[in-house]
Amino acid sequence: MNENSHSFHEKELRDGQVESVSAGSSPPCDTDSSALLAFRGISISELKNHSILQALTAEANGWEPGVVSTEVLQAQEEWEAVDSIHPETGSRASMDQPGQLISFSEALQHFQTVDLSSFKKRIQPTIRRTGLAALRHYLFGPPKLHHGLREERDLVLTIAQCGLDSQDPMHGRVLQTIYKKLTGSKFDCALHGDHWEDLGFQGTNPATDLRGAGFLALLHLLYLVMDSKTLLMAREILRLSRHHIQQFPFCLMSVNITRIAIQALREECLSRECNRQQKVIPVVNSFYAATFLRLAHVWRTQHKTISDSGFVLKDLEMSAKKSPRRLLKTLEIYLAGVSKGQASLLGTQKCSGPQAPHSKDLTFTGVCDLPSHSSEGTWLI
Repeated sequence: MNENSHSFHEKELRDGQVESVSAGSSPPCDTDSSALLAFRGISISELKNHSILQALTAEANGWEPGVVSTEVLQAQEEWEAVDSIHPETGSRASMDQPGQLISFSEALQHFQTVDLSSFKKRIQPTIRRTGLAALRHYLFGPPKLHHGLREERDLVLTIAQCGLDSQDPMHGRVLQTIYKKLTGSKFDCALHGDHWEDLGFQGTNPATDLRGAGFLALLHLLYLVMDSKTLLMAREILRLSRHHIQQFPFCLMSVNITRIAIQALREECLSRECNRQQKVIPVVNSFYAATFLRLAHVWRTQHKTISDSGFVLKDLEMSAKKSPRRLLKTLEIYLAGVSKGQASLLGTQKCSGPQAPHSKDLTFTGVCDLPSHSSEGTWLI
């Protein structure tokens, strides 16, 4: 802003008059009323660029405050947040706290309170075993899930039957939260668009990639990004997924990890740990995170590429269901290291190089694309 303009505004402020920025100038009046008239009709997002406000906030003759109070810092943050407010496109705006992040517990509570009876009819809580498989499971298999935990188990499997509904405000908030947390963006995004391919969905609509896992796949991603320690892990895995040689579709891989967790729950591989903790949902969440961590470790250290995805997932499923407690212990050690600032999944590995292609350009084989190796059950949920 030049000196003449600065002097002009100073003169107007001394006179206690501010001219209206509208097409017609308003008559002179007291300072408060003229200021209101000056800014009436100006959108919030444009206020920061208004010349008068720039003059008021500009440094005068190099003056700087000696001490900035916490109130000033808070006000500055709120003012800068104005830039992050913009309309949603391509979706129905949420009427329930629009633009607000949603926690895992809040999203879960939604499913605990709505009527899911039509979805619950579809679930098969445990796999069907017959003949020798049933006898072997009875003699040497894991223990039965305690009766008091079966309702919680059924809720997990029921959520896996629910699809993504872009017209449901809660569903939209879950997607927005996942996007913002993974990318660090302050802005809302459209519920359909190429930006979902950038995060590792195969198309512009995340709903089309939830086969076999349903909304539980999105809840698992939400669980991953809403805790500071697992968020660091998620971002490291996302960075690995964008490696110019070892790239893979991050979100689609996560959906496959959720499928493995569902199958482990149905085969009662998690029953011992659920009985020990007297909880189901936290155990399933931790198992999902631990399995994803294990996959990333194998992928990085064994230099896997997208062509190995089906075989990696198959081996991962077998080892995870065989030793879930060992897998969970690995996650505990990793997260303890994160708390101390000592754990890094990728270490010094650099993920630089040419930009990885969109997930739609990758040939990805998931667990649902492989023939079942288990003789004890099917892939029905």
